[in-house]
Amino acid sequence: MLPLINGGGLMTHKTHRAFGCYGIATIDDKLVVIKKNGGPYRHRFDLPGGSLDGPEPLEHDVLREFTEETGLTATIDQQLGATSFIYPWKYQHWTINQHICVFYALSINGGKLETSVAQFMGQDSLGACALPLDTLTWANASPLVMFAKAFLTTGQPELTTKTFSNWEVLKEAANPS
Repeated sequence: MLPLINGGGLMTHKTHRAFGCYGIATIDDKLVVIKKNGGPYRHRFDLPGGSLDGPEPLEHDVLREFTEETGLTATIDQQLGATSFIYPWKYQHWTINQHICVFYALSINGGKLETSVAQFMGQDSLGACALPLDTLTWANASPLVMFAKAFLTTGQPELTTKTFSNWEVLKEAANPS
């Protein structure tokens, strides 16, 4: 696990806040993930999901994003709750990123897992795959994927905010271990 910041000091930084809804779904006990093409999780495996499109209900957002980024359709089993991940990230004039996430457990009910997806403004998925949990690590995955891995392993969502003292944006695509 990455080191955590031990409280204090964050208020002196300019904080960027991102908000999104994310789906956790499996195929044959493998987690459905996307190949991320932007932001602080670029070149890592990430959960399908993302930002609201206008005044969109959270439930609509997670299902729309899941389909756009994976080619699969799904239904919501349960909202697991919300948490955030805080870490240093230089983006425009910001120095800290706080990624606020609402997580949903999903059941896949159609579509085809697409290894390449349509590209359009705002699309940050290059396509999807389903990976065994033991291949997903802090070296190749986003904090969201690690949240999903822990949830699928324990059956309990860990909804405590995680704050990291460092975060590395990868320079090339991650591979499963």
